[in-house]
Amino acid sequence: MIESLITISLVGLFVGFILSMPIAGPISILITSNALQGKRKYCNRATIGASFADFFYVFIAVFGLTKLYAYYKPFIPYLLSIGAIFLLFTGYKIFKTKIDIEHLDDKSHLTEKIKKKERGGFYTGFMLNFLNPTLFMGWLASSFIVISFVSSLGFNTGGLNITINQNAKVFNSIEGKTNETPQIPSYLQFKSTTSNIIQKQEPKNYPKYFSLLISLSYAFFLAVGSIIWFYYLALFLSKFHQRINVNMINTIINGLGIVLLFFGIFFGYTAIKLFLK
Repeated sequence: MIESLITISLVGLFVGFILSMPIAGPISILITSNALQGKRKYCNRATIGASFADFFYVFIAVFGLTKLYAYYKPFIPYLLSIGAIFLLFTGYKIFKTKIDIEHLDDKSHLTEKIKKKERGGFYTGFMLNFLNPTLFMGWLASSFIVISFVSSLGFNTGGLNITINQNAKVFNSIEGKTNETPQIPSYLQFKSTTSNIIQKQEPKNYPKYFSLLISLSYAFFLAVGSIIWFYYLALFLSKFHQRINVNMINTIINGLGIVLLFFGIFFGYTAIKLFLK
């Protein structure tokens, strides 16, 4: 039991760190644009806020609460609509951001402006991820592939791979999909005599609370892995942003704001399509 908890915790930490790296997501854009302005504390607060939403969605995806998706599904168009408005507002603010070159070295000026926005970091980070229902499907699919892969290597996953497999089937039935449960790619499958022996040694019976415990562990450490990545990303960008030309920083930030605006438009378009169905 301890072995599987350690395995799942390490896997969650690794997955949270690695899958947070792409800079294409809304939260990545928020962190990058603010880190380039030297707002490290704001980025840290936003990261923690986003990790709360990640923890929520991951826990639901892996604990077998996908049955609740049937009740949650009717609200998705409304969440997407609110998310679209929130993204458009945030994207516009980032697009309009301009670092004041004349006061760039005025630390008191910068400190005063940064402190005004620090408190809203947690709320903004949380809302960006919470109002993105696609996170649920994304974490379910990625968790299925990763946990299945780890299990195929012969590691003790405490039965979490079976739980996620059942969740995927439930999700497919709710969505009305006739395709079979997705399988991990053949190039990620690993089977050997050793792995089969290890899997056979994996205990079949666990305490009733174990499924909850191992799901919490996976979701928690995945959120921690995400926090670690964004913490060091913000640290790196805020530390070296002074070496980048100020006009270049403004261009990058404004460009990221435009990308976020496109996310908002896409969310809004998706919401309209769902309303019209």
